[in-house]
Amino acid sequence: MAGESEEFALPLSRAANERLHAMVPGGAHTYAKGDDQYPEGLAPVISHGRGAHVWDVDGNRYVEYGSGLRSVSLGHAHPRVTEAVRRELDRGGNFVRPSIVEAEAAERFLATVPTADMVKFAKNGSDATTAAVRLARAATGRARVAICADHPFFSTDDWFIGTTPMAAGIPESAAGLTVSFPYGDLPATEELLARHEGEIACLILEPATHTEPPPGYLAGLRALADRHGCLLVLDEMITGFRWSEAGAQGLYGVVPDLSTFGKALGNGFAVAALAGRRELMERGGLRHDGDRVFLLSTTHGAETHALAAASAVQTTYTEEGVTARLHLLGERLAAGVREAAAAMGVDDHVLVRGRASNLVYATLDEHGRPSQEYRTLFLRRLLAGGVLAPSFVVSAALDEADIDHTVEVVAEACAVYRKALDVGDPTPWMGGRAVKPVFRRRA
Repeated sequence: MAGESEEFALPLSRAANERLHAMVPGGAHTYAKGDDQYPEGLAPVISHGRGAHVWDVDGNRYVEYGSGLRSVSLGHAHPRVTEAVRRELDRGGNFVRPSIVEAEAAERFLATVPTADMVKFAKNGSDATTAAVRLARAATGRARVAICADHPFFSTDDWFIGTTPMAAGIPESAAGLTVSFPYGDLPATEELLARHEGEIACLILEPATHTEPPPGYLAGLRALADRHGCLLVLDEMITGFRWSEAGAQGLYGVVPDLSTFGKALGNGFAVAALAGRRELMERGGLRHDGDRVFLLSTTHGAETHALAAASAVQTTYTEEGVTARLHLLGERLAAGVREAAAAMGVDDHVLVRGRASNLVYATLDEHGRPSQEYRTLFLRRLLAGGVLAPSFVVSAALDEADIDHTVEVVAEACAVYRKALDVGDPTPWMGGRAVKPVFRRRA
């Protein structure tokens, strides 16, 4: 069969992956970047990137989607960002006292996200969301946390990871303090709050992901939180900037008590943010009379070059209309992929979902069920065509030629997909084991 004679191979990437596994648990520093997420032997190890393209160590060039797990939204080595970083590198990166860059970055952020009164920066999103949970517990005197069950990730810390299949090493007592509610279902959330009346410190969720919030939903959550005396925390790691410069809260007009940003904030540089109401945030400061909250005290949290990158990103988004461009690019891509899938008769099996600036795809088998095997086939054909796409999340560096090339490659992948559906077996086109979900109990 055609799938058995493919010649596309990545020998240098395969060798580099072996080097990584010998030294780094999982072969990557983020599970979502692991080679288990890609077809066997076809996990590219990246040499460098520029704009919307990356090159692997084998010399192949790819059009890249989901860049840096959605963090590189402007494209790799964006000139405005790299120039801002270079300016600070020559001035020193970390001091024994705050840099003036910290004040400038905070002012820039609060001007961009006007629903917040104060902000504190960190190096990763997990620390920011955990800080929000800690503040909520301190402010309410309650221990339980309610997370949205339909959103895949909030933190590497025990309060969240203890709820996943990868809960090894986490005491049940810690995981037992986290409960969950379904997205878009206000009555179910109200029932949860009533069942744990006076126990829940906060509701934490992504304001939107692959579906738009139902009309009135976020306002309803705001009212429920107020009625039951808990905080509303919005995780804007993904929605921040991709929905609007002020995040989804700015687009939908909801004011959270606390919110967290990251990903696109630094265009690949390590910076995240916790923002919120002054009376809450100040509990981690010096100008209050209550018990002190140990809030995001990190050696590297305010590295000057990362904060300069964040300021440059926000300026670029505002001045260049980046969010609108992301939506236009995503709309063009989604329309092209759907048309290609329909032309090959697989439009009921290769589905594009989500907001145009944050597209993902689903791969369904002949019975309409999500399939890792068909995902493997699809990814394999994309890689062979020079498209690196664990998702279809666009960056602003893409151009129409990149989108058109991607659609051509998707059409070729859909033709193979159709063959596999016709015989009811994708195995001949998989090239080995299936790709695996990140959260699983066994390796």
